[in-house]
Amino acid sequence: MFLRMKTGYYMKDYYSELPNGYLETIQNGLRGVQTFSPGISRGSGAIEENIERLKNEIGTADAIVIGAGAGLSAAAGFTYSGERFEKYFFDFAAAFGIRDIYSGGFYAFPDEETRWAWWARHIYYNRYVKAPGTVYMDLHELVTNKNYFVITTNVDHQFQKSGFDKKRLFYTQGDYGLFQNVNPENRRTYDNEGWVMQAMEAQGFVKDEKGAFKVPADRKIYMKIPSALIPKCPDDGSHVAMNLRSDESFVEDEGWHRASAAYSEFLKKHEGMHILFLEIGVGMNTPVIVKFPFWQMTNDDPKAVYACLNYNEACCPQQIEKRSICIGGDCGKVIKGLLLSRKATVEPEHIAGSVKN
Repeated sequence: MFLRMKTGYYMKDYYSELPNGYLETIQNGLRGVQTFSPGISRGSGAIEENIERLKNEIGTADAIVIGAGAGLSAAAGFTYSGERFEKYFFDFAAAFGIRDIYSGGFYAFPDEETRWAWWARHIYYNRYVKAPGTVYMDLHELVTNKNYFVITTNVDHQFQKSGFDKKRLFYTQGDYGLFQNVNPENRRTYDNEGWVMQAMEAQGFVKDEKGAFKVPADRKIYMKIPSALIPKCPDDGSHVAMNLRSDESFVEDEGWHRASAAYSEFLKKHEGMHILFLEIGVGMNTPVIVKFPFWQMTNDDPKAVYACLNYNEACCPQQIEKRSICIGGDCGKVIKGLLLSRKATVEPEHIAGSVKN
C-alpha cells in the first residue's frame, strides 16, 4: 500500500555481465590497508596555498572523482543531533531516551506503528526536505562543466536534488527514499514518498506556506501511525524494510548495478590520466569504500592528485603526501570559497579567513 515499484525483476545473469565498481573499490580499499602502513601525514603547506592548489587542480584535471561522506551533508545542515533533533523528535526523546536521529534508527520500538512513525520522520527530514545549507549546490556549480563522477556513502539524495547528473552518481549504501521487500527472493525496491507524506499527516504534522511539514503550534503530534498505514510490499503484501546497507539482505537493484558499472567504466576510461580524487567529509566508519581506495588509486597513478576536505581529519598517507592536498575546516566554507575565488569576487586572503573562522 502507498508504494510504487522502482525497479524491474532481479536479473542475475544480466548483472554478472556488468562491471562491478563496488567490488573493485572495496578491493582497492583492502589493498590500501596494506600499502599505507608506515604512517599518516596532515599534508604540507599553508591553508591559503592548499586552497589555491585545489582550485588549480579542479581547473586542470582530466577527470574529477568526488567521494562524499556524512561530513558533506552535515555541512549542508543535515545534523543528526542538537536543535534539529529536538525540534522534530522531542517526543521520542522524552518517551524512549533517544538522543539523536542516527541511534534512533536502531532503537527497538515496542510496536510496528511506533517504529514506522519514527521512520516516516527520519526519512522525511533527511530525504524530502531541502537542505538548510548550500554546499551541495555550490559543489555542483564548481564542477558542473567538468568531467566528474560521484561515489558516496550518503543516502539522503542531496546530489540529485542539487542538480548533479544521475548518470554520474553512485549511491553505494542505499537511499532513504526506497523500501525493499524483506523476502530475499524479491530483489526490488519501491519509492516511498507517497507513504511518507501520508504517515507524516497521520502523526499530526502540518504544512507551512512552502508545503513543508512542521510541528503544529500546540506541539500535539503522535508517535504512532494507524495500523493500516504500516507499509507493505505492493507485489505480495510482505513486510518492507529500508533500502539501507546493514547486512547481506541489502537489495542491490537495477539502478544500483548500473551506477556501480558506470563508476567502474569512468575509472577505467581515465586510467593513467590526470585525475583529481576529491574526498569530502569522509570519516573512518567505512574508509574502505572511499578513503582507502582514493589513497590507493592515487598511489597507483603518478599523474593523480588526492585532495581531502575534512573538519577534523584532513590527512593522507606519507607515500602520497607530495601529491595530496589536505584542508581542515568546514568543507562548506572551503567549497564556497573555491567557487567565489573562481568567480573572482573575493580576494584569496578572504577565502582563507573564512575557512579558519
